[in-house]
Amino acid sequence: MNADAVPGLVAVLAVTVTTIAIGTWGLRFSRTTSDFFVASRTVNPRLNASAIGGEYLSAASFLGVAGLLLVGGAEMLWYPVGWTAGYLVLLVLVAAPLRRSGAYTLPDFAEARLGSTVVRSACSLLVVGVGWLYLLPQFQGAGLTLESAIGAPRWVGPLIVGVVVLVNVMSGGMRSITFVQAFQYWLKLTALLVPAMVLLVVWLDDGRPGSPSGSDGAWSVPVAGEGAIGLYTTYSLIIALFLGTMGLPHVVVRFYTNPDGRAARRTTLVVLGLLGLFYVWPPVFAALGRVYGRELVAEGHADVLVLELPRLMMSGLGGELLTGLVTAGAFAAFLSTASGLAIAVSGVITQDVTSRFVGERGPTASVAAAFRLAAVIAVSVPVLVALLSTNIGVARSVALAFAVAASTFCPLLMLGIWWRRLTDAGALAGLAAGGLGAGGAAVLNLVGVEGSGWGAALLAQPAAWSMPLAFATMVLVSLATPSRAPSHARRFLVRLHTPEVLEQAG
Repeated sequence: MNADAVPGLVAVLAVTVTTIAIGTWGLRFSRTTSDFFVASRTVNPRLNASAIGGEYLSAASFLGVAGLLLVGGAEMLWYPVGWTAGYLVLLVLVAAPLRRSGAYTLPDFAEARLGSTVVRSACSLLVVGVGWLYLLPQFQGAGLTLESAIGAPRWVGPLIVGVVVLVNVMSGGMRSITFVQAFQYWLKLTALLVPAMVLLVVWLDDGRPGSPSGSDGAWSVPVAGEGAIGLYTTYSLIIALFLGTMGLPHVVVRFYTNPDGRAARRTTLVVLGLLGLFYVWPPVFAALGRVYGRELVAEGHADVLVLELPRLMMSGLGGELLTGLVTAGAFAAFLSTASGLAIAVSGVITQDVTSRFVGERGPTASVAAAFRLAAVIAVSVPVLVALLSTNIGVARSVALAFAVAASTFCPLLMLGIWWRRLTDAGALAGLAAGGLGAGGAAVLNLVGVEGSGWGAALLAQPAAWSMPLAFATMVLVSLATPSRAPSHARRFLVRLHTPEVLEQAG
């Protein structure tokens, strides 16, 4: 083995062992069905916010943002701005009512709100689809990281991450993963903050020409250049990121773990602070990459800037130690996000599929067995796809997942929480319109279909047309089918919007 690979290998092993150890420790708290799905709804806001930060800051955040900024300049700041602002929208419109619904998953909410098993089944398919679309870049990023850090074949990363995630998810469910993800947020923050500060000092002492301020233009410049197509791409990306957050299954399921709606709101406020603190640092790496890492752009390796920059700027032991630290952070990013997604997808598969094939072993034992079988399915499929597919860029893959979520679950949640006249027929038609529109565009992107001009822009960033299409379809079909509005809708909405203080006083 090359001596340069030792720090990275040690970092990967340390993160893996620590992750399994914390997950095993959390296993002793997982005794009931509610523990597996929502940690018995007892997670306090600070712990939950750290866990959300751990699972939300994925490969796209840890590696992709710096790479995008290096290639595209400061206008690519729309990505971290959008990923953070999505939680503000979620805080104002969705967090507390969703927690008060009492559901375990998004399909549970849809069935409780609309009284339709057909809508529930459609939501289950979408949760699995969005979850797998989001899992794919995590496994691809793991392969990229291990290839860069220790010279391992690219297929090693997806297999290692898949196995570790399965061990943790199958052992203790949501209760166990909560502790793991909270630890991993602080590890990821440290893995960016410490190297960034050290490398800034190196740049100041180096005297090399060039400014780490980074961009030739303003941060608000369209992400695809000048003109109408660039403006469309920018606004479509903003729509996807701002409105897609509330529809991500691994984000939504976290709010079911809070004790009540007030705790869900407090959790979201803390999350906003934690995300803002994290996103200060990827632009620092990108700015330094403008001085020291231009060859990475020429070689098409911008996604590994965070991993390569310490070695480019520092020789000897110092550079290798910093490389080991950022490798640990990157690996934690893959593990934490993949774990959250696996929990969300496994929960849906358990309720709708595997619970039917597990024999009676007592209520808790049967659910645990069904959940573990579902976890194997939830993880294995995207691992296989990651092994067979080419890398299309971690940030781009995640942006497509946001577009699908914004075009399906965002309209369902917004109208389901705030509009009494939503019907099951309207919801189903809207989910189909948004899902086929944004999902079809995502599939075409993944298989490598390319175009030019407006066709390429509409395909690459579908949210600006697929999200309004889904909203309009849900509203129009609901208005055309008023007799299908559930009789309990008014009562259900009162429940969603009644603060716990009033319920206790009553």
